[in-house]
Amino acid sequence: MQMIGTHMSIAGGIVQAAENTVRMEADTMQIFSRNPRGSGYRTYSSEEIALFQNICRENHIGSLLAHAPYTLNLASATQKTYEFACMVIREDIARMDALGMENIVFHPGSHTGIGVEAGIKNIIEGLNQAISGTEHITVLLETMSGKGTEIGVSFEELKAIRDGVKYPERIGICFDTCHVFAAGYDIVNNLDGVLEEFDRILGISLIRAIHLNDSAMPFGSHKDRHAVIGGGKIGFPALLRVMEHPALSGIPFYLETPLDEQGHKEEIAMLRKELAGRKQ
Repeated sequence: MQMIGTHMSIAGGIVQAAENTVRMEADTMQIFSRNPRGSGYRTYSSEEIALFQNICRENHIGSLLAHAPYTLNLASATQKTYEFACMVIREDIARMDALGMENIVFHPGSHTGIGVEAGIKNIIEGLNQAISGTEHITVLLETMSGKGTEIGVSFEELKAIRDGVKYPERIGICFDTCHVFAAGYDIVNNLDGVLEEFDRILGISLIRAIHLNDSAMPFGSHKDRHAVIGGGKIGFPALLRVMEHPALSGIPFYLETPLDEQGHKEEIAMLRKELAGRKQ
């Protein structure tokens, strides 16, 4: 059975996030590693961490995923912005590793005019100062839609980052359905071809997480606008094909659709019901 979860709020703490995940009848979850649009974060006590891990273990919630803040830009040429990004990724890798998260995903960054090659060089250097090689957590590069000067719009750019770091074994990929569709990878009409291209360039085994989102914007738009499952330009049948594709078997799916927790609970139930029905 496919592992399905959603992005969970940590406004009430990580223990409440885990309890809400159980009530949602999900079997995985994604949380922000800190304030997604700021620099603040909450320090978790050893007791809080133990209770969080115990709830996850007892309820078979696995493949825990942290998402780094959107303010992090490791590709930036602006010294203050870059130093902030280096600090955040270094701190959050260590903090989320201690929390027991299996993976932490981040948006590679925007080069803001210095060019893709220079931006990738900055990302590599930022990751090298943040990853010691002794962590248990895996750092995931997210596939991006390509708005503005975003890096990570192509599989080749993601490969260049991973190939350049000191510890490539600690780097994986988060495959976002909305982003790759907006970037110009036709997962609606040629899913097999897209996955074959990914496998040729990076290797399917590097996909550790899938953000399952419909797209409010058309194919190749390079605009990052998530839609509810079946309510966008990708469509329900195409997203189900992603979930059922044998090459993606065993990879956890995380919803980032514009719904509240009750809406996400209903979305998860809908997906499970449809997938179960197709197997009969």
